Amino acid sequence: MATLFFSYSHADENLRDQLEKHLSALKRQGVIKSWHDRQITAGTELNGAIDANLNSADIILLLISPDFIDSDYCYDREMKRAMERHQKGEARVIPVILRPCDWHGLVFGKLLATPTDGKPITQWTNIDEAFLEVVKAIKGTLNELGKPQNKPTAPGWATAVEETLRGTSQQSARSSNLRVKKNFTDLDRDQFIHDGFEYIAKFFENSLKELVSRNAGLEHRFKRIDANRFTAAAYQGGEKVCKGSASVGNGVMSSGGIQYSMTDEPTHGGMNESVSAEADDQTLYFQALGMQSYGRDKEKLTMQGAAELFWDLFIRPLQE
Repeated sequence: MATLFFSYSHADENLRDQLEKHLSALKRQGVIKSWHDRQITAGTELNGAIDANLNSADIILLLISPDFIDSDYCYDREMKRAMERHQKGEARVIPVILRPCDWHGLVFGKLLATPTDGKPITQWTNIDEAFLEVVKAIKGTLNELGKPQNKPTAPGWATAVEETLRGTSQQSARSSNLRVKKNFTDLDRDQFIHDGFEYIAKFFENSLKELVSRNAGLEHRFKRIDANRFTAAAYQGGEKVCKGSASVGNGVMSSGGIQYSMTDEPTHGGMNESVSAEADDQTLYFQALGMQSYGRDKEKLTMQGAAELFWDLFIRPLQE
């Protein structure tokens, strides 16, 4: 059984929990076991427990974010020791890019990161697909290390007996399933919606600028009406070919989400698509109503995912 060590900032604990959930199949098959510092029991010497597990892990996952890079403990202690073991061939280090940050020029920047092309997990349209890419990368590494991936799952009691026979300390034996359901308040949801709207507005503004810079003959107009509304348009040969607007809680069919309309009239009062703030047991996400995005109404969308959803509707006339 291969051992995985999570090196991460506590600011990214929600994302670590979601990744661990996606690793459940490998755990149930008896292929891997994982460890992170939340598994340390009361009275245990903190640094000693971390060092012992870091020095014995087969695979070390560096969960990269601005907070990870800013953390002296994560960067100067855990990451440097992980790279030492990687260079000696004692362990394999896998950088997992959680959030956008300047990481390419750092010590671990020479390693192949996951998800694909090092695209941050929070920027994927479907966050579950991003985590699946990470799982695939881990499985690929297990193959390279010669770790079996089809080991039959032994009953819990049998696994415990095997570990005891191998000399595993019963005092340190414990479950890694310690995830506790998180509860989100109305304030959390409202903040998520408004942060998402700000992200979508900036996403449209930047995308329009890039669109016209890459395509001769196109012009654009982006207008921020107020804190809760914006309009956008793209012109080809002076003719308006793309138009759209977005608003927060305009009261049309839904008052608790972000609405998108295929018009740049700021006071039209209708909508063609919307996203609402939903939550699972660990995180908030956006979910489309499905009026124009058939089949995507069950996807868990990040802020970028919601922005891409609306942008696809906006740019469609130029691509048909």
